[in-house]
Amino acid sequence: MGVDLDQLSYSIDATRILRNVSASLPTGSVTGLLGPNGAGKSTLLRIIAGIDKADAGTASLDGVSVGSLNRRDAARRIALLEQNAAPSVELTVLEVVLLGRIPHRTRLMGSFGGEEDRAVAFDALEAVGAGALFDRSWQTLSGGQQQRVQIARAMAQQPSLLLLDEPTNHLDVSAQLSLLAQVRELGVTAIMALHDLNLAAAYCDQIVLLDGGRLVAFGTPAEVLTPEIIGAVYGVDCFILEHPRGGHPVIVYSAAS
Repeated sequence: MGVDLDQLSYSIDATRILRNVSASLPTGSVTGLLGPNGAGKSTLLRIIAGIDKADAGTASLDGVSVGSLNRRDAARRIALLEQNAAPSVELTVLEVVLLGRIPHRTRLMGSFGGEEDRAVAFDALEAVGAGALFDRSWQTLSGGQQQRVQIARAMAQQPSLLLLDEPTNHLDVSAQLSLLAQVRELGVTAIMALHDLNLAAAYCDQIVLLDGGRLVAFGTPAEVLTPEIIGAVYGVDCFILEHPRGGHPVIVYSAAS
């Protein structure tokens, strides 16, 4: 069970964005989705979420093809946090998180925000360490706090799969480390598009590495993040050390000559 990607391909007009991408991601694991700009990371997340439809191949969650789910069912099972997913109106933190309850409305135009929804929202805020922020205005939060609240909104959907598109962008080092540690502690299957290879090595169980829409490597951080693979994909020289505490790979880049 978990997430299974089987020969996924996707094009826009005549431009091939993804080419025959396959990988199996176990339930409860955290996967880092890596690759240079334009590698196809965001597109792959949107296909897994059921927002975009692949030209060929399938994405399955717990044995069910995502393409067979209607939008409401997909939203109940899969939460996607895209870049710059900020509310455009004045809302409190609790109201932002309650937006995650929309897929669970009992009627087509039914209301949400009752006691059950509020309890789920508060639990989600507590899970990401943001319970004390519930009555704050969204616009008054720091970047790290906003990212935590957005993850709480996604968790309020009560998904079995959490997809995050570059969640550490614009965060300082402390906020990045805290956020990724929080994702690991949530206990749900998660796939995160990341640019920082060292963060991926520290917090991910496995790595999916794309380049030009193709799957270049898939495996543990130690298997994927080697000098040869990094050099071929990113065009940089590097050394791989072992982290003195965690034992995971640490990439040290060589300055350009």
